[in-house]
Amino acid sequence: MSDTPTTELGYEAARDELLDVVRLLEQGGLDLDASLALWERGEALATRCEEHLAGARTRIEKALSSDEDAD
Repeated sequence: MSDTPTTELGYEAARDELLDVVRLLEQGGLDLDASLALWERGEALATRCEEHLAGARTRIEKALSSDEDAD
């Protein structure tokens, strides 16, 4: 896993790392502390992905709104 703060990750990097976290958790075999650390990282990565998607949604809505205003 990356040590990069989630706030510095782009959408694709956060999504890819989140997929890795899920894979590791699904495989099992980790001790409780490692599982909790992965879970916490996964939660932070999911939040970061949601932030990126919300930002993209806002940009699209603004673009559509400005297109309607131009008509």
